[in-house]
Amino acid sequence: MKGIRDSIARRLFLVIICTLSVSSFNVVAGDAEAGKKKSIVCAACHGNNGISIIPSYPNLAGQKEQYLVDSLKAYRDGLRRNMQMTPLASRLSDEDVKNLAAYYASLDPSGKNN
Repeated sequence: MKGIRDSIARRLFLVIICTLSVSSFNVVAGDAEAGKKKSIVCAACHGNNGISIIPSYPNLAGQKEQYLVDSLKAYRDGLRRNMQMTPLASRLSDEDVKNLAAYYASLDPSGKNN
């Protein structure tokens, strides 16, 4: 009987941990159209379609939305530094960040149909 209780307790513990882990993920709900309007400045380095023509600059088209949110906030908040990105990101609100992330995540990573 004790073995069954221990097994049930372990399973319950795992279910609780998994539930808490999943519920702690951020949900991004940006407005891609608003992000497109805001992306004009970004296009100088990351391309009009989210595909950079500069080899050392990343393509943003098709990136995961949460990754883009986390990256922009890290630049904005000084956790990640870059001569170009830090000053530009410092001007972005949380809403701007979500909208830009939604826009770039919505783009075709091949650069077609963007």
